[in-house]
Amino acid sequence: MADNIKKNANPNYNDSNIEVLEGLEAVRKRPGMYIGSLDYHGLHHCIWEIVDNAIDEAMAGYGKNITITLHKDNSVTIQDDGRGVPTGMHKSGVPTTQVVYTFLHAGGKFNDASYKVSSGLHGVGASVVTALSEYLDVVSCHDGIMVHQRFEKGGKIIHKQENLGKTNKTGTTVTFKPDPKIFDTVVFDRKIIENRLRENAFLLKRIQFTFIDE
Repeated sequence: MADNIKKNANPNYNDSNIEVLEGLEAVRKRPGMYIGSLDYHGLHHCIWEIVDNAIDEAMAGYGKNITITLHKDNSVTIQDDGRGVPTGMHKSGVPTTQVVYTFLHAGGKFNDASYKVSSGLHGVGASVVTALSEYLDVVSCHDGIMVHQRFEKGGKIIHKQENLGKTNKTGTTVTFKPDPKIFDTVVFDRKIIENRLRENAFLLKRIQFTFIDE
């Protein structure tokens, strides 16, 4: 056994062999660490990550309607009427929407200031979905302002955050399309989505879930 280990070891192992994966690159390289698998379980997990964010808003007392739309091209839109992702500039120097959807371990759930109860505490949910999608579009209505930002191929910024003007609405709308280069399948199963939403509706009585299959 010891001889086999020696033969298989790289004799040129040195400082240059140590890799540092920046940002969402790590998620695309080892997606199973973040969503468990690349089959239909991992595929649908991307929906749950975004839906759970909407549920957390509703459980915090902000909004009560969550709509999930399965589009013909296998993209998905999740819309809620919560507070919306903050639309200003984050202290890191980039828009807060960009922080939430492209920075790992970023979010408002690490303390009790924003959420008393939360289904997600690691801060990788939304950014992981961005990393594993062909594209992710987010529209946020927060404090009277509506903004839009789009990311493609693992979080690449297609354009800077766009101000769409004033609004009386609040909430977040996320549309994403899973990347077929990552997943074994990118075809969502309607029954899996329906069953999960029925379970949530049974447990969370004040929240209304609407599922639209195009």
